Amino acid sequence: MGVLSSKKFEKAMAQAHSYEAWLEAATDYDKAAGDYRWRLMDQSRRYDYVSIRIRLDRLRAMRARHDARGLLFTLNEGIHGNMGGMGNSRLYNKAKSGTKNLIIDYVEEIVDALHYLASPQVDNIRFEEKIEFFRRAQHCFGCSALMLSGSGSLAYFHMGVVKTLLEHDLLPDIISGSSGGSLVGAYIATQTGADYEAMFAPEKIASVFAGDDANRHPDQNITSEELLESLVAILPDLTFEEAFEQTGRQLNVSVAPLETMQTSRLLNAITSPNVYIREAVMASCAIPGIYPPVTLMAKNDHGERQAYLPSRQWVDGSVSDDLPAKRLARLYGANHYIVSQTNPHVLPFLAGDRDDPGPFMQMASASMETVRTWLNASAEIARKPIARSQTLSRLSSVALSVINQEYQGDITILPNQRFMNPLKLLRIRAPDDVQRLLTMGERSTWPKLEMIRTQTKIGAALGDILREYEEEVLDHADERVKKRAS
Repeated sequence: MGVLSSKKFEKAMAQAHSYEAWLEAATDYDKAAGDYRWRLMDQSRRYDYVSIRIRLDRLRAMRARHDARGLLFTLNEGIHGNMGGMGNSRLYNKAKSGTKNLIIDYVEEIVDALHYLASPQVDNIRFEEKIEFFRRAQHCFGCSALMLSGSGSLAYFHMGVVKTLLEHDLLPDIISGSSGGSLVGAYIATQTGADYEAMFAPEKIASVFAGDDANRHPDQNITSEELLESLVAILPDLTFEEAFEQTGRQLNVSVAPLETMQTSRLLNAITSPNVYIREAVMASCAIPGIYPPVTLMAKNDHGERQAYLPSRQWVDGSVSDDLPAKRLARLYGANHYIVSQTNPHVLPFLAGDRDDPGPFMQMASASMETVRTWLNASAEIARKPIARSQTLSRLSSVALSVINQEYQGDITILPNQRFMNPLKLLRIRAPDDVQRLLTMGERSTWPKLEMIRTQTKIGAALGDILREYEEEVLDHADERVKKRAS
């Protein structure tokens, strides 16, 4: 490939104003580089292409001859997102426009086979047997979750990520957020409209935090009172349970305890259904030493607002559980994580690809692991002396929580600007700065979209089929009740 040709397509990608334009330029780049041909060939040492090809041909043949029983048996052998290593992130880094066509074809064939089995035209398999199969398949396959990191005013980057996922119908129903990420998660989990352009208009979002007060302008830090006013303006006053009933999205907000002897909490419709989302987000954004700790509020059995665990106060959730993957796995069976990561203290040390980092990131990761081990050992040695001071004990606990966390997912979306000025993280952003961060979030998501689409397509299909089946079960139950009543 000529250098001029390469620069031409790279420039087109950099100047693209939509994903479609970006993908067209990326495809042209791959064709010129020979990477598009790589996509067309099955072979690669990164995955077991022979097994996947054999399995794909078998599924196609059985569906062509309407062998529903054969399909059911073959799919029962196993449906998972990393069959033959096809989930290896290196398979999505070779070509800019997507991965191996064999992998895409295999995933699409699995989805088509699932919809075929679920359809009424397959009448030689009982409904009870079908629903049992789909429930078991979903349990084994798992599901995806979106985790939004702590971010301060970099939360606008998260909004660009979420907007892009929504536009392509790829936003998981399970969303977690800490600190600034909790605000974005709460925003999307409480909105019922589908006008994404209006929801994420930079002027609208910026005005929520700048308001009409002439004294509130860019480069001023947001006070706790102003943050609460902004939450009132942008979030309806709903509990976690009420929000889930309205939107079907499982919102999770990380909060950390003020007391050193308490553990962090993940607030959601399962663990804390009656807690109000606004106070939960306010607590998750309460950076220790900057914003005061927050007492959570809940709706009691009379519909009245009252304190939730009134003896406890809560602070910034990113301190102890920025990305609560283990808890999401336990609550929802999530096993695939899309992460939008803007936490400024870890950005310089993260690789965009956890499986295939460059030499610099490998060195940075090794250095971080060495520092982590050293700090943990030092903290254990100094545990007793530190325990004599409540302040030192709390600082030590916070530092270890930050050091020992995992800050990446299966798919990690990072800003192209790794070094952020920490002094600007709590400042009001001007509309043009909001637009810049939103656009950065969108553009950072574009190269990941095909990977997200391929790795979440089977799980989404299983979820859709089960929702339809469960509605059918409820309808049948209602009909039986009506018949008995008559």
